Amino acid sequence: MRIAVTGSIATDHLMTFDGRFADSLLKEQLEKVSLSFLVGDLQIRRGGVGCNIAFGLGNLGLRPLLVGSAGEDFADYRSWLERHHVDCSGVRISETQHTARFVCTTDSEQAQIASFYPGAMSEANQIELGPLGADLPIDLVVISPNDPEAMLRHTEECRSRGIPFAADPSQQLAWADGPLIRQYVEGATYLFSNDYEAGLIESKTGWTPSEILDRVGMRVTTHGEKGVFIEVKGAETVHVPIVPATRLADPTGIGDAFRAGFLAGIAWELTPERSAQVGATLATLVLETVGPQEYNLARTSFVERFASVYGADAAAELEPHLTTFRP
Repeated sequence: MRIAVTGSIATDHLMTFDGRFADSLLKEQLEKVSLSFLVGDLQIRRGGVGCNIAFGLGNLGLRPLLVGSAGEDFADYRSWLERHHVDCSGVRISETQHTARFVCTTDSEQAQIASFYPGAMSEANQIELGPLGADLPIDLVVISPNDPEAMLRHTEECRSRGIPFAADPSQQLAWADGPLIRQYVEGATYLFSNDYEAGLIESKTGWTPSEILDRVGMRVTTHGEKGVFIEVKGAETVHVPIVPATRLADPTGIGDAFRAGFLAGIAWELTPERSAQVGATLATLVLETVGPQEYNLARTSFVERFASVYGADAAAELEPHLTTFRP
């Protein structure tokens, strides 16, 4: 199964604040917010939603095609991704812009305040998917947060070419209006979101949950510690619990890791429930590390943790697919 992942390519600047943002926010003064937080740590890591998902898929043994726009400073990042089995032939290099930057501070309760500089990402709307699948057909396109025009172009191209796509608008939902969100979602094979984003989709589009299921093949919604819920029209909702973390290091990229694990399971022809279990396990590994691409995959520990939550039979079904893991 050839999966093309469209989305942001960025460098993450990750900081930690030893306190709670909520303690500095005054309800009656929110319209005049002017705050500065003294952070205790700075980590510069590779990131971007498109890269994070592609990296996860590559580590799980697939060879995803990354589609996005970066600056001339992308050379080292390209080498890293290619060493982790990501095909970067779909990356467009800007002649004038730097690769995007994500700057994020996380407080003691895992709340985050972030800023995003798009840079070269703003040129992603110049990428056509058709030529990228000319020699080797694309089976699924993941449309994750990116330049808004690029997301719309890729979505419309998937519809016109009959290519199945996964809609993952996430961060772009906050500013997008109802008509635009409808265009992102309509006809998706998979719709990914967290529970808050699910509420945004419903309120901004005016669609009920049932009407959304009329328009997508499958709705996959993460609910933090409550786990994952998988919905298909006319079927019982499937609930998948999380894999408990041994430490809370940094939540950046856990949603991207979940998507990578879920889609890898689908590519392995596992059930959606089992695929979500793979995604939940990978997401926990990311939560336990600083940076969305700094985790290590070891077959024994991965299977043990998977089995501890989902059972030995489920782990036995998964293990034959972990061919690229170290022991």
